[in-house]
Amino acid sequence: MGIIEQADCRGSTLSLSRADERAIDFVINLLRSARRLLFITGAGLSADSGLPTYRGRDGLFSRDGVYRADLTTPHGFAIEQALSGPMLAARPEITWHYLLELERAARGGVPNRGHRVIAEMQSYFDAVWTVTQNVDGLHSRAGSRQVLDVHGDLHDLRCTQCDYKVTVSDYADLALPPLCPHCQGILRPAVVLFGEQVPEEKLARLWFEFGVGFDVVFSVGTSSLFEYIAAPVELARAAGIATVEINPETTAVTSEVEVKISGGAASVLDLLWKRYLAGWPWC
Repeated sequence: MGIIEQADCRGSTLSLSRADERAIDFVINLLRSARRLLFITGAGLSADSGLPTYRGRDGLFSRDGVYRADLTTPHGFAIEQALSGPMLAARPEITWHYLLELERAARGGVPNRGHRVIAEMQSYFDAVWTVTQNVDGLHSRAGSRQVLDVHGDLHDLRCTQCDYKVTVSDYADLALPPLCPHCQGILRPAVVLFGEQVPEEKLARLWFEFGVGFDVVFSVGTSSLFEYIAAPVELARAAGIATVEINPETTAVTSEVEVKISGGAASVLDLLWKRYLAGWPWC
């Protein structure tokens, strides 16, 4: 299979296989008749903003290229124990130690071209919904309005004992664990920790919009390990809705999708969108 060195409209060069070239052209044709789009995004998209993934080859919780749920932390607990709801309740200082690690890794991150492409699409389609596992808030900062951040946002804090809430830009000035200024209860980020449930209202809205209908469902930069992340792709394919995966790695939904593009999220979205707007092959 040949590799094509394709310069995008900004002059950067992407290495695309002929199969990926054909896949991009196919997706552009899908978009020309589409009105409603669904993007399902994961850490691979934010990786293009310099943020590390969690389960990828170079993830925060990977060793030798493999995600390790049982990875032992310096505190003697597996990482999924340390970052769990029960641990937050019993030993909040331990959970906050690793929450700070996550926030530091994302600190200073800004939306990349992939986030902005999804936001720009809102002006060209009837609806562009994004379901994201990412807790960095970059989709909203890029301008996307219809975002279901099913795992929450690290920057939104709430008290575990009263109704106090606050949004912070980072954790630099927080005591660990941080305390509520009203009742001295422990603060926590409004994110889903291990052992906790995804907010029902966000999943309900996803399935409501799914019922309204989508013309194309994209899986972008996610390993799709969670059932509620893989299910929309699987159900879309079963219903005859076009499904597209953008990911350099093989994932849980690779065998399910109609179209697979093996490239970085931001670069592929940027090239695809420029070709859509300009009309390939003119840049």
